Amino acid sequence: MKKFRFFAITLCSVLILSAFSFKSKVTTIYLIGDSTVADYSLEENYQTKKFPQVGWGQVFQPFFGKDSLKLVSNVLGSAKEVKVDDRAKGGRSTRTFFQEGRWASVYQSLQKGDVVMMQFGHNDASVEKTERYVNIEGYKEFLRLFINQTKEKGATPIVLTPVARNYPWKDGKLSNVHGDYPQAAIEVAKELKVKYIDLNELSMNFFSSKGQEYVTTNYFMNFEAGKFPAFPDGQKDNTHFQTQGGIEVARLVFNAMKKL
Repeated sequence: MKKFRFFAITLCSVLILSAFSFKSKVTTIYLIGDSTVADYSLEENYQTKKFPQVGWGQVFQPFFGKDSLKLVSNVLGSAKEVKVDDRAKGGRSTRTFFQEGRWASVYQSLQKGDVVMMQFGHNDASVEKTERYVNIEGYKEFLRLFINQTKEKGATPIVLTPVARNYPWKDGKLSNVHGDYPQAAIEVAKELKVKYIDLNELSMNFFSSKGQEYVTTNYFMNFEAGKFPAFPDGQKDNTHFQTQGGIEVARLVFNAMKKL
């Protein structure tokens, strides 16, 4: 009887611990990239210093509700809970993100089954800003590093081409402003046989469907003086997103994940 009781108690303990472990397992989606991905709400006094500026990563978490996880099971498997961990930072290229130890921090945290989504290119292409510029070959090499080290940890890398800026427009259509960087990102993804999302193409097509005037006013950081405390003189910025613009880009990314 004592042996049976001991066995029963031990079995219950194992089951409880197993259930707790199962329940507590969270799949993390790490976002690495630049200002168009970053979470500005993490900064001090966001409402008075940066609002309404967002990166699309800042508004990505709501897409991963329990009911929607099955829509991206092709990427996340049987994940029951997802946490978006946005490590993107304004002004960073692939090189500076690595040099500053930001990638090392992500790499150390990575667990098997996690996902790393990487979107660089805006700052890599800034020839005039030598502190961040990375040529095409360097850009591809850093992407290879992020991809290979993600795979080492048993996590899933997803490469994203850089999201479109709100120029140049021609004949009612938005064109590529990123030169060869989007194609370079795709080439690396194909070379290493990993998933990729051509966000540059998706966002150009989506913004074109909405029209230049609507996109400029509602999606990008263009507004008159006095509308927001953080920008008393108004703003004219065709790279960064207002809240609605960030949400729409996040939606593009989530919908693309369904098709990977």
